[in-house]
Amino acid sequence: MSSRNSFLHFLQALCLLSTCRADLCNWSGSGLMQDNHLRAVQQVRLHCTEGSVEWIYPSRALRVVLEPILARAQRTTLCIKPFRGFRGASLFIERTGELDLLMADGERLERVHCFRAGGRQKSALFIQANPQEDISRRIAGFHYEFPRRWSSAGRLRRPLQAACQPCNNTELLLAVCNSDFVIRGSIRNVSHDAERQTSMVEVRGSRMYRQRSGVFEREVGAQVPNWRGHIHTLLACHVRPGEGLFLFTGAEHFGEAWLGCAPRFKDFLALYLRAKRNQQNPCDFPLD
Repeated sequence: MSSRNSFLHFLQALCLLSTCRADLCNWSGSGLMQDNHLRAVQQVRLHCTEGSVEWIYPSRALRVVLEPILARAQRTTLCIKPFRGFRGASLFIERTGELDLLMADGERLERVHCFRAGGRQKSALFIQANPQEDISRRIAGFHYEFPRRWSSAGRLRRPLQAACQPCNNTELLLAVCNSDFVIRGSIRNVSHDAERQTSMVEVRGSRMYRQRSGVFEREVGAQVPNWRGHIHTLLACHVRPGEGLFLFTGAEHFGEAWLGCAPRFKDFLALYLRAKRNQQNPCDFPLD
């Protein structure tokens, strides 16, 4: 039996000795308050599609079981974003009876990890505290999310070569139907973050078709309605500023917009009109 599997079975056995703590979306606690005799591994259950876990002064181990109430999908996606100041522990995800390391103690990369998971199946994460000699403040935590839609943003889970390829015609047409945001606009600037391995596209939009939340804000005092916001994508895709109008689509994760498909607007419009004439458009798109 592998060492990872042995550790998993050890944790599962110890969880039987601990009192499970129920909550809805978020949990915060301190390892200093942990019962050294009864709670070698503390277990927490969360039942929302998004939230966070914050463990101050981590001690021993914490097992977090995610049991979201999902109406339809039998399979869905789970995304984990560790805190930037993650210290004092290592983060694992339990999948198919094994523990996979997501983030080791000391790593400083703020990455989003996404996985396929059963819609009605429990997803569990382990935070294993590391022995510490000092008593300085340490926080081990993460945000979690079961995205409502994945669609074109699911491209970010593919190998880099596929994730960075332009969307095909089918993906373009579906993107305007299923994406969390659809906005027509131009690129004002592109900046790069080597630590996060991402690029950020500053967008000025002239037409907002849809957004799930407020990642794009309307300019105050402008005579013509304009929108501003930032869209994230992979650094490896080598995004560069370009002139002209684009149709930006994608998904919202952890309060950030992530790029899905972004064709030039005139190219998308020609594709959509052709599909509509052939009755092949998956949904109606406003042409104003």
